[in-house]
Amino acid sequence: MKTITEQLSKYAEYHRDTRNIATHFIGIPMIVAAVAILLSRPAFSAGGITLSAATVLTAAALAYYFMLDIGFGLIMAALMGAALWLGQWSAAQDTATWLALGVGGFVVGWIFQFVGHYYEGRKPAFVDDLSGLIIGPLFVVAELLFLLGLRKDLEADIVRRAGAMRSAR
Repeated sequence: MKTITEQLSKYAEYHRDTRNIATHFIGIPMIVAAVAILLSRPAFSAGGITLSAATVLTAAALAYYFMLDIGFGLIMAALMGAALWLGQWSAAQDTATWLALGVGGFVVGWIFQFVGHYYEGRKPAFVDDLSGLIIGPLFVVAELLFLLGLRKDLEADIVRRAGAMRSAR
């Protein structure tokens, strides 16, 4: 299994333009929330416990995040827990509201992603490696921590592997 440094560095190779990263701060949370919303309505019962596809997918993603890094796993658990809560709330609404929030958030989130990659001049990371879909949310959290002056050791390793950030050209 790749380390957190390897995963984030590979993803960062596709994200060196600050404008691209800025769009990801909006697009990726929208997509994560939209997926939680859309996968929260279909639910099934097992052993007296009701589970949705969103819960199962979130549990699998969190297991992976915790294997990569306990600290990041804890942050991702809080954020994905909020997305699950939003998903469950949305699933309890009428179908039109549920679909508008889920599909609308998904589409708008991807629009932000593609605008960012237009600035980057490079295709999204998941096109070459589907693991980019699970690393994207982790990358946004890492970038936020770096902006806050945290995990500078990890940031330095990523910059050494992926190259320096670029500002608007």
